[in-house]
Amino acid sequence: MKYILILTFALLLNGCAIFGDPTEFDDTKGWTAERIYQEGEAKMRDKDYDKAITYFGKLESRYPNGRFAAQAQLETAYAQYKKQDPVLCVAAADRFIKLHPNHANVDYAYYLKGLAVFNERGVIEKLTEQQVSDRDPRAFQDSFVTFKELVTRYPNSRYAKDATQRMVYLANSLSEHELHVARYYMKRQTYVAAVNRAKYVVEYYPQSPGVEEALVIMISAYDLLSLEDLKTDTLRILQTNYPNSAMLGKGAPSDERIWWKFWESLY
Repeated sequence: MKYILILTFALLLNGCAIFGDPTEFDDTKGWTAERIYQEGEAKMRDKDYDKAITYFGKLESRYPNGRFAAQAQLETAYAQYKKQDPVLCVAAADRFIKLHPNHANVDYAYYLKGLAVFNERGVIEKLTEQQVSDRDPRAFQDSFVTFKELVTRYPNSRYAKDATQRMVYLANSLSEHELHVARYYMKRQTYVAAVNRAKYVVEYYPQSPGVEEALVIMISAYDLLSLEDLKTDTLRILQTNYPNSAMLGKGAPSDERIWWKFWESLY
């Protein structure tokens, strides 16, 4: 038994001699933070994002307090964005924002986070080319909120202009989604629900092209609900803001009780 134990111990020692420390074969052993960062950047240029993320991870774990560590965190978020992994990109950007709220490039972290969600589309949506109005609006809402935070916090950021333009697109898309649902409610004759959706467009997306239609839907729904005062007030708003609206032109019915049929004929 004694000889077996001695042999086992000898084999263990021999194994250590053969394999050594697992970190011994790390190709970055002994490298400076700057060199690891440069290698990560080189992998980024080669579009080898997985390897770049590995280098940036090693840099941060080995030199957590250096100036390269913060930049590595930001580069990791960008690499995840290029890999089209919005979840990990947002997580990395959020981590950078939390750890470095006063960093000179924190505005870029917000921008990257907004972009990741802005471009997010599910597999089914890509295959079916699903329309924006048919999609779950949560991703667009999250992107809008992130871009709005960027523009509000850093109005002079180099990314503010592009973020603002994307916000316009997002607002119009979200407005169209609400109208899509409002039309559905109108056809189902659930007029109160249709009014609520249309009012949401008027209140939260007042600059979107969908406001005119939202007012038309509200007028139609109020008419069908026999809410004359609300219908008259909304009609006045439509006349003031959209004097050339089709609702007010030659196509408008003379019989005010056919509002719903007129609205339906527009689509």
